[in-house]
Amino acid sequence: MHRRPFSGARNKLDLNDRVQVRIVRKRLKVTDKQLASLVRTAGDSIAAVSKEAGVRHRLTLPVNRVPSAEMVASVKEAEATPGALS
Repeated sequence: MHRRPFSGARNKLDLNDRVQVRIVRKRLKVTDKQLASLVRTAGDSIAAVSKEAGVRHRLTLPVNRVPSAEMVASVKEAEATPGALS
């Protein structure tokens, strides 16, 4: 079995290692561009990149989930007819 030689620091992200980048991207749920931006901001420490990704994730606004017009109309009809929901 062929093994890669140990590269040194276990807590540093090597952007040249495709496997390590893919694993970190999946774990943090970010794209390649987002990961590159995180590394530029936080450095190559996996813990720092993870922390920065968490901060950025919390800063994004939640998606506003507005019910469809059909849903609103059906609820209004149900409220208008007595005993429809019971």
